[in-house]
Amino acid sequence: MGLVTGGASYHERTLADSPFSERITRGLYLPALAMGDLDGLDVVVVSDRQHPGVLVRHAPALLGVAERGDTLVVLGENRAQTWVPGARWEARPTNFWWWLEGLDPGIRPRNAEHPLWRTATAGDLTWHFHGVLHPPPGATPLLVAEGQGEDGVLLYEDEVSTPGRLVVTTLDPVYHHGSNFMPAATRCLDALLSWLSV
Repeated sequence: MGLVTGGASYHERTLADSPFSERITRGLYLPALAMGDLDGLDVVVVSDRQHPGVLVRHAPALLGVAERGDTLVVLGENRAQTWVPGARWEARPTNFWWWLEGLDPGIRPRNAEHPLWRTATAGDLTWHFHGVLHPPPGATPLLVAEGQGEDGVLLYEDEVSTPGRLVVTTLDPVYHHGSNFMPAATRCLDALLSWLSV
């Protein structure tokens, strides 16, 4: 498993922290990504909050992971709608403090039989969000946001757009884990990597 990062402090901290450092066999610096760097990796995780222009420039290499039949994971705040097949974005109001105000953020799991839910709980994947995705037809929604018009998707698995698998989310667990803010983000990242490691 490889983790593609932009070299920010939260990326570096996550790469160094156990148990993530035990699962990630290769850290890759996105701006210097070269042909062949992703070879031999069954799973490539594009860490959250990276420069959108640099992501678009390297999109062919990143998407090549799924095109060859392997798994590409795109974490949040990466403008996936500009480079991931079939992903459409819709901005939603962000309530950072719903948990202090006793509000229900409307985040709900979907497809309870999916293997992700053997390693994750809905609580592990619940914190504020900045918008939602509308995945391509045939993709499997795993986490949705209800209550603001049409339900939007916060996490989905797409096994129809490429020969491999795309896992796309609006959640940004590396940022929050590495910034020491939002305990659920650490559990989310652990659950995602555990599922992807199987």
